[in-house]
Amino acid sequence: MTTRYGSLLIVLLLVVTVAIGAAGFEAGAWYFEKATRPAWSPPPWLFGPAWALAYAGLGLAAWQAWLSGREGRGGALLGWLLLLLASAAWSWLVFGLHRIGWAWLVLGLVLALAAWCTARFRTLTVRAAWLMTPFLAWLAFLWAWNLALWTLNGGPVARLLG
Repeated sequence: MTTRYGSLLIVLLLVVTVAIGAAGFEAGAWYFEKATRPAWSPPPWLFGPAWALAYAGLGLAAWQAWLSGREGRGGALLGWLLLLLASAAWSWLVFGLHRIGWAWLVLGLVLALAAWCTARFRTLTVRAAWLMTPFLAWLAFLWAWNLALWTLNGGPVARLLG
């Protein structure tokens, strides 16, 4: 029983550590006061709770994959760890460096990696795949939001359309 919950503690510590690191990149006035945001942009306060829900699902999914004890879980969990770190890279690029174009490209890779992890987790346990759903949904939303933000603020798509 201690091993079971010890593994949960390890997964949650990893997720919380990365989440705290990613949350350290504050958007500042540039994003929410000066940048043109899409009309459907969420209010700034919603980003924290949305990430918390997404990361909770991500952590519980990894834990369920670990508990499956099935062959192939090591590779799936290595991909999950890469996914966790790559998602933090998005926050660093979009909020820390204000590189919304690069962030959009990285987020596309994060989304593809999340889909891959979900498929791998499904072979281990269906529960883990379902727990990835909030993370996938949030990433898909952010991918569209990031593209709209980039486009509305002079990205190359804006130049093609205008």
